[in-house]
This record gives sequence, C-alpha cells and structure tokens, in this order.
Amino acid sequence: MAAIGLRRIEETAPALVSLYKTAGVSLAKHRLDGLRAAVYLVIDYSGSMKPYYEDGTVQALADRVLGLSAHLDDDGTVPVVFFSTDVDAVTDIALTGHQGRVERIVAGLGHMGRTSYHLAMDAVIDHYLDSGSTAPALVVFQTDGGPVNKLAAEKYLCKAARLPLFWQFVGFGDPHSKQFDYLRRLDDLAVPTKRVVDNAGFFHAGENPRAVSDTDLYDRLVGEFPQWLAAARARGIVR
Repeated sequence: MAAIGLRRIEETAPALVSLYKTAGVSLAKHRLDGLRAAVYLVIDYSGSMKPYYEDGTVQALADRVLGLSAHLDDDGTVPVVFFSTDVDAVTDIALTGHQGRVERIVAGLGHMGRTSYHLAMDAVIDHYLDSGSTAPALVVFQTDGGPVNKLAAEKYLCKAARLPLFWQFVGFGDPHSKQFDYLRRLDDLAVPTKRVVDNAGFFHAGENPRAVSDTDLYDRLVGEFPQWLAAARARGIVR
C-alpha cells in the first residue's frame, strides 16, 4: 500500500495523479510496493543548467520525483538541495503548491556557479542524520556534468556507503560528452575495496530529459534500489 493514497493526491496535487499511478506500477514491477523510504532530490544549479530551468525541465523532474515519493513517504514533501560552487539552497517541494515551486526557489538564489558534488552530498547526509530517520533513502542526484573536485566526490560516496542512502545519479545533456565518464566510473567503484556496498547508480536522460517517458524514468530511478537494499540489509546498514 502506498504511503499516501490516491484520494489525497487527487485533492492536493491533481496534476500529479498520472505520475503517481505510473510510479506505483514501476515500484510494483521492482517489488518495492509497500516499502517506506525517504526520497531526496539534488539539483544542479551550475551555469550550464540555465536552459533546463528556463524550459521547465527541472520543474518536470521535481514533479516526477514528488509523484514517486508519495508512494514511499507519508509526509508529502521531498527535501531538495540546489548546488553549484557551494550549496545554494536546502529546502523542500510539497504536494501542496508544487506547481511553479522550482521557479519560486530559484528566484531567490544568486549566481549560477560551478559543480561541487561533495558539498551537495554533505548537505543530504546532514539532513538525513538530523532527521533521526533510520529508514532507507533514495537520493535522486541530477547534474549536467562532472564535479570540480572528483576526489572529494568519490570520498563522500564511499563514506556514505555505511549509511542507508542510495545515490541515483541522473545526467542531463549530450550523452556522448566525456563529462559523464566520471559518473560511470563512480557507479562502478569496487566493492568492498572502495566501499562496503554498491550505493550508487547512474543513467543518462539525454539532451531533452522530458522526452524520457514517465515509465522509463521511474524504472531507471528505482531499478538498482532493490539490489542495494538487499546488500545494505545484509550488512546491517538498513534494519
């Protein structure tokens, strides 16, 4: 059973009904229906992301993640971290008032900088630990390029492997760009020499991420989560 029922979605966020239903099908397909988990969204606010903010692509991703989160978490909100050279904002997107929420947040942010993964990861880890939750968490981490500090990003990911956090990286942009070679390497970091479990996945959503069907997107967002969950439970990371 979903954490939030269809009727509440219809009453509070009717524009998300279709996404919510599609997310439910994908979760059932991957045997995750009935699971309770926190869902985080991390969004790249570097300068090259500007077109994706302007054409509504970032808002569309936020809506899709919100539709997924409603099945896993009953609070009706997704904590969101915007990052560039530094952490630009730690806020949330809720079912109520989700439409145009990204635009409202970004209106209060400053200069679009570079890409510091590790600072965004640190913000998620802090938020999770401060929440006192022991539930597993799915972190949807969107970016359109590699980090300015690759060593730091790898270090944070490996350390975070001991926490109940799974990092699902999503690439926006040219699929042939070498910018994403680093994320592919990050996805394949050795276990157990580098990290205790495989706690990350990566997929590329292309230059027009909104063209990726809702079904395909949800399948990619949760596709590796069951394997991580089994490994994390076996190691006592998830109880």
